[in-house]
Amino acid sequence: MLSHVIPPVRGYTKCSNSLVRHPRLCSDAKILVLYVQGLPACDRDKALSEHARSLLMTGRAYQRAKAELLAHGYVHERRERIAGGRWRTVQVMSNEPLTADQAARLYAGAPADGYAVVGAGRAGRVGRTGHAGQVGHAGRAASGAWSAPSTRFPTVGEPTGRSVGGQLPADEDLGEDTSHPPTEAEAGEEAEGNAAAPEPVPVPGLGSAQDSAAAQDSAAAAPSGSAEVLAAERVLLSLRHERRELLLGVREARTLAGLAAEWLRRGVSPGDLRAALTRGLPKDGVRSALGFLAHRLVEKLPAPPAEQPEPVPPPPPPSPLALIACAGPGEEHMFRPNVPWATTCGPCHREEQRAYWEDMRARTEAAPEPLPWRERFAAEGAEVGTGPGPDVGG
Repeated sequence: MLSHVIPPVRGYTKCSNSLVRHPRLCSDAKILVLYVQGLPACDRDKALSEHARSLLMTGRAYQRAKAELLAHGYVHERRERIAGGRWRTVQVMSNEPLTADQAARLYAGAPADGYAVVGAGRAGRVGRTGHAGQVGHAGRAASGAWSAPSTRFPTVGEPTGRSVGGQLPADEDLGEDTSHPPTEAEAGEEAEGNAAAPEPVPVPGLGSAQDSAAAQDSAAAAPSGSAEVLAAERVLLSLRHERRELLLGVREARTLAGLAAEWLRRGVSPGDLRAALTRGLPKDGVRSALGFLAHRLVEKLPAPPAEQPEPVPPPPPPSPLALIACAGPGEEHMFRPNVPWATTCGPCHREEQRAYWEDMRARTEAAPEPLPWRERFAAEGAEVGTGPGPDVGG
């Protein structure tokens, strides 16, 4: 694709590539941020829904765009009580993601201290709009003292002509792109290149280098190209999608990959590992993602699974018995008995059983029928009457 770009001289809005290329924001959300950012201060005295209505964005499209902006820190809302027992909703929109602490500072009218760290040195323009009609505006957030903009004419030098091509976007650089985790082949090549084990690097939050070396024992014990280490590295690099405060570089993720891989070896799934590292963060934010994650990986390491006893192998099947001569009638023949006490083969044994029960039936038919109970009772009484009676008198 051929691309020809002419930078505009006037009537344009600056936008960072991180917003335009954001994979989790829909086009309506990005257009809404650019629209509000390009408005003059006098036209920002509206709620976010009214700005969206100006773009013919209503219904589910607006609700989806607002939900995505709230989820990724571009919009913050807070309800506060005003005089007369009424309530209003205060909204803060930024062209760079803000944490809850930074948004709270903007609510109070103070600069978002530390925003340069989160936004990679680029602070956005933030508008605060409430239902009561009050609008606030925060300019460039700096880590130093807050200073009001000067009234001097900012232009330096003479205007120049329009230039076409030969320029990189404002937010691009020519350095290494570390936005994606390394592939397995790259990880294997780096492991071969760094055959000598480096000295333990002090990890923030774990104390001295000796303490860090004890925490990194599991990382040195496992090969860097194993499946658990690669899966753990992908989990660590994906934490920035859950909480922006947990942004790690590739080298930092490789430093902690051994500790995280030990969790996977102990039966923890990648989803449970991600949840254990992102839940319950400090209220005042995370100062060092590397130190915080290293401390949590060491302190909350689950117990190793209990060793299962080795299964007892089943006993071997009994060996077949030897062939023996059948004791039944007829010609002599051999058979293999199923039980040690068997002396006849199957056909002969069945023939013997058939003859035995035929004889039993013949005997039963030849036996006389038993007497009825009345006759049997009378016979027994007669036998008792003919016997010697008791002595009566002397």
